Amino acid sequence: MLSHERIWSALDALAERHGLTASGLARRAGLDPTAFNKSKRCGADGRDRWPSTESLAKVLDATGSSLEEFMNLVRGGAAQSESVFPDGVFPPQAGSIPLLGFAQAGSGGFFDDGGFPAGQGWDVVDFPVQPSEKPGVYALEVQGDSMMPLYRDGDILVIEPGAQIRRGDRVVVRSRDGEVMAKVLNRQSAKSIELVSLNPDHPNRSFELSEVDWMARIIWASQ
Repeated sequence: MLSHERIWSALDALAERHGLTASGLARRAGLDPTAFNKSKRCGADGRDRWPSTESLAKVLDATGSSLEEFMNLVRGGAAQSESVFPDGVFPPQAGSIPLLGFAQAGSGGFFDDGGFPAGQGWDVVDFPVQPSEKPGVYALEVQGDSMMPLYRDGDILVIEPGAQIRRGDRVVVRSRDGEVMAKVLNRQSAKSIELVSLNPDHPNRSFELSEVDWMARIIWASQ
């Protein structure tokens, strides 16, 4: 059941997972820094004040969270496949996954035909989920500023090949030419995909599916 208390508790939990205060979360979402303050959660007449759907949408976009994850927090559960942890900080480690730089990812020999890690030359990075629970999960290290302002040089993106991808998801795409890019999936048809760039200085891209080697979903990022 949705309730005023549970909605606000979920927002507080989402802020905490990113190492933010309620004010910091509002600021990251481009809202008034006081929008989520506890003093704003009730009106002057004592009536409950609810966050708007627009505010919630901006928060989910700013944190890279899904509506499913948020609703799980509303229900009081822990995040599932799209768990978001405090920026740049891993919780207690459960295992290691393969790590590769973006520049290397464009070279041959690191992935199989399905986009799963293969071959030699991979490093490793700790990850809070046992690899057996998410087989094939790997990490890419951002290199350069082509993904600013969302992802910076040195950020780690965790990729889950085979995960369901929907419009609006952040994805990594590798073209048949060996170009690797992180984008937002805007549209996918039976013949093509349309991608929106994370950096406004870089153009959006469109590909025929025959030009795409693989596409995989970004499920976590250290920032």
